[in-house]
Amino acid sequence: MKRMAVAWAALAATAVAWGAEGDIALTVYNGGFACVREARELELREGENALRLTDMSGQLEADSVVLRETGGEPFGVDILEQRYVNDPLTESLMLRELEGRDVRFRVAGKDGEFHEETGRLLRSGSPGGAGPIVAMADGVRFSLPGQPLFDGLDAAAYLKPSLEWVLRSGRAGKAPVEISYLTGGFSWEATYNLVAPEEGGDEFALSGWVSVRNNSGKDYPDAELKLIAGDVRKLAQWQAWGGAARRKAMEMPMASMAALPAERAFDEFHLYTMPRRATLRNGELKQIEFLRADGVHGSRQYVYEPLNGWYGGGRGDDRNAGLNDEKKVAVRIVVSNSETNGLGVPLPKGKMRLYRRDARDGRPEFTGESAIDHTPKDETIRLDQGYAFDLVAERKQTDFEVKVGVRRAVERFEIKIRNHKTQPVEVRIVEHLWRWANWEINQESAPHRKTASDRAEWTVEVPADGETVLTYSVLYTWN
Repeated sequence: MKRMAVAWAALAATAVAWGAEGDIALTVYNGGFACVREARELELREGENALRLTDMSGQLEADSVVLRETGGEPFGVDILEQRYVNDPLTESLMLRELEGRDVRFRVAGKDGEFHEETGRLLRSGSPGGAGPIVAMADGVRFSLPGQPLFDGLDAAAYLKPSLEWVLRSGRAGKAPVEISYLTGGFSWEATYNLVAPEEGGDEFALSGWVSVRNNSGKDYPDAELKLIAGDVRKLAQWQAWGGAARRKAMEMPMASMAALPAERAFDEFHLYTMPRRATLRNGELKQIEFLRADGVHGSRQYVYEPLNGWYGGGRGDDRNAGLNDEKKVAVRIVVSNSETNGLGVPLPKGKMRLYRRDARDGRPEFTGESAIDHTPKDETIRLDQGYAFDLVAERKQTDFEVKVGVRRAVERFEIKIRNHKTQPVEVRIVEHLWRWANWEINQESAPHRKTASDRAEWTVEVPADGETVLTYSVLYTWN
């Protein structure tokens, strides 16, 4: 370890103690990163100071580090040099430092007992590269003869990712500061549970949870936690392994916690402050409830859309294009995110699960899930629950004719909806009229609505244990 000790000699000669880790605040973003703010106390002397801050995030963005004094009497602290080291001490690193020297090995004998042997480490080897070479008393080996034994650790060795600073201070003393930086390895998402009462009602109880994941390589104990909801633009980060940088102070106020989850608009996004501090350990998934509402009404819709997601590909004159045997009718729950509906709060994107209570035992049973995007207040949430078991659709092309000379085409359809339930239902039929841009419904058994430039919709009533038939004809024209 001689070279490692020499490399640290100059720094160790002037190093001073780093204060204990203090208050921590975390703001976690949807995009897989977090802004960290740590309160520290620096033991400084006037002039230049060499410091090492250990136990940093393994995914810290070194060029994002900001140092801010928080005391009433400024010390005039300025960062002269900064180096981020993310090569903590490992066995392979220690072996590299011992190349050309004698190393002791713990070797297993044929009798199963362990004993020590000494060999000259000619090459330590590297992951994915050339293997080690060790000169032993009985010859040269191209592998380690056993477990290497080290005499001890250098005081300057890196055990965890670290920041090295050369600071300049205007006076001596204990300086309270806040260190802020961005780190990868964090993510959060919202999950919602929408529980309906027994069959026959759609008054839901809604609860919302946030799941925060920490894969940054560092524990954050008892941290104040904020979450930013929204699509924050961030460039791909090149990891800076070292270098010098001067930092100007950046004001990063920390809002106090409220007794309940607090939500407010923040710039072009929404910020959620969790009601209590949380310890986020590396590799841990932490879940915190942030929303609860009762009496939320949701309307159920049945939708038959046989060409949902289908693309015509310019085959307008092909009579068989766009025909399929789709028979399933989708079930959709529509919820208004309004105050009159017991909500009216910005909802971060996430997964919403639907449950309904069983009338026999009162237990909620899972009935589907759907993803929602960031949803402002007074907007509508549409949840695709799955397909109705007791509704069956049948779609048949009854005529197709193309008249090239007059540039016209006519297509006719018959759509049957069969209802095997004991109560009537309303079904929305969505047809994609994709063959040409100019179209007109020139005959229909029920009135349609033009909901898009290539879409027509019908709403039909289907009696209990009965059938409803929709017929329509569409006229296409082109220039």
